[in-house]
Amino acid sequence: MLRFCRRCCCCCCCVAGAAGLAFMRVQAGGAVDAAKAIKEGLDEQQLAALLAAAQAEEGDLLLLAAGPAPVVNKALDRVRQYLAKDLNLIHTTAHHLLWVTDWPMFEYNEEEQRLEALHHPFTAPNPQDYQAAGGDLRNARALAYDMVYNGVEIGGGSLRIYRRDIQQKVFDAIGLTAEEAEAKFGYLLDCFELGAPPHGGIAFGLDRLAMLFAGAPSIRDVIAFPKTTQAQCALTGAPAAVADAQLSELHVAVVRERAAAGDGEGAAAH
Repeated sequence: MLRFCRRCCCCCCCVAGAAGLAFMRVQAGGAVDAAKAIKEGLDEQQLAALLAAAQAEEGDLLLLAAGPAPVVNKALDRVRQYLAKDLNLIHTTAHHLLWVTDWPMFEYNEEEQRLEALHHPFTAPNPQDYQAAGGDLRNARALAYDMVYNGVEIGGGSLRIYRRDIQQKVFDAIGLTAEEAEAKFGYLLDCFELGAPPHGGIAFGLDRLAMLFAGAPSIRDVIAFPKTTQAQCALTGAPAAVADAQLSELHVAVVRERAAAGDGEGAAAH
């Protein structure tokens, strides 16, 4: 029987933003052992639908989270990764490659109360979604793709927009007005009218591949000039102080942050 720490699973879930993690053990005859609130909150039809969706059988344990889809996906992924490592379910000598496709075009920014491009605002939408929704791109899939090796993204890319009308609809969806789009990307929109061809690409992270092939725990172990956690270069000493003449030319002033009361003079420069 596999054993794991229930509290650690809950912590993984909460760190990812979920309110908590619910446990449900499947027993004989479709009965379940769960918290009283869960058992009383599900009628027979809902419980049967839940077990069918999870393809649960006697002896299985279901871990459930509730909330917005992005939060739940992130939380349960944290739990999945914790369990895989804690129970030694990861085959470290195996080689597994896969493509991730059908990314959504947009995600919702709660702080700014608007949609924003999940990949970037120049990614082409899936033409089937564009046509089916009458040009409404808010729920469209993107023609974007990632390559994953042993659970780590090693490359990603997309097909790009090459029509002005579609590009303008993407700008509209993320809250960019026609005037703002013209001011920031007018040259690009003009190029689309002149006949930009369909195009796309992919970029691979060779440093990530080197890390995986070497079995290194961090990407800093394989790149030429690794930075510390404070974004400093141990080899060159960067970032270095800037000459006063350069600061003056850029109209930048360096001030010292006021220290908290009783702590003496501040020493942090900005």
